[in-house]
Amino acid sequence: MNTKPPRLLIFGAGVIGSLYALRFAQSGLDVTILARGKRLEALKRDGLKYNDNGTIKQISIKTIVKLDNDDIYDFILVPVRYDQAESALSAIKHNQSKTIVTLTNTIGYDSWLEIVGDRLLPGFPGAGGDIKEDVLYAQFGSEKHQGTMFGEISGLMTERVEELAQLFESVDLHYEIQKDIKAFHISHTALAIINKHFYTNDGMVDIETARSESILRKIAADIKQNIHLVEQAGIPVIPAETKAMGEMSDDDIISRYRQMLNNDFIIDVKLGNHAVSQKAEIMLLDEMFHKMISIRR
Repeated sequence: MNTKPPRLLIFGAGVIGSLYALRFAQSGLDVTILARGKRLEALKRDGLKYNDNGTIKQISIKTIVKLDNDDIYDFILVPVRYDQAESALSAIKHNQSKTIVTLTNTIGYDSWLEIVGDRLLPGFPGAGGDIKEDVLYAQFGSEKHQGTMFGEISGLMTERVEELAQLFESVDLHYEIQKDIKAFHISHTALAIINKHFYTNDGMVDIETARSESILRKIAADIKQNIHLVEQAGIPVIPAETKAMGEMSDDDIISRYRQMLNNDFIIDVKLGNHAVSQKAEIMLLDEMFHKMISIRR
């Protein structure tokens, strides 16, 4: 990377944005969070509060509420929900920074490219968690295939991809440069949209209902069907772990989900506040996924 340390902007101070900002700040990097509303007030008042193995700690992080067009960053990371992505990218459309890294679910990039052009570098966060009473309870994936994914839409290895990889290495974060990032995003969406079975009209099901045979049977059937739909559309299923789920028996998938739903952290991710706020994203992704698959078949 350049001799001077990179300037980094995190657009959004939700769970994912806060966790990346925390790791960058802990590593001494020049990081700023663009935040609004109550989250901005909390960050200004108390710094970024986070759970560290049961102890609540805090770290001061620079914040802005608006991005000026000539405020240039080496990387702008945009870890927002799919249903918020176009509005977030529109807000930074005229900023002159050269690389905008989206870290979110999606099934394609056409509308994003119309807004920010070839500055777009699509990715996916290797992290999850929740924010409770302004305290971040979140963590990064512990293995390479659970790390941050990113890659050029073209599949080419470019200078900015190499620089972003060096950045993640410098803060000891697992990452994977994905040669077919669009196939990865579609494959991940095939799994993500099964979370619709955990929603009720006004929130989430309770943990016992989430573990119930009736819901887990629906989840197992949908996972297998969605993966097969991706394959039938001629799209590679990435990574291999996702592809393998399409070959598992319903009982094996149910067993895996039951095991996951005995882990407090997974319960928070699947059923906590962050999951509640994801409902609009999941329902929109579900609709867009099936629309795209029907066009390609």
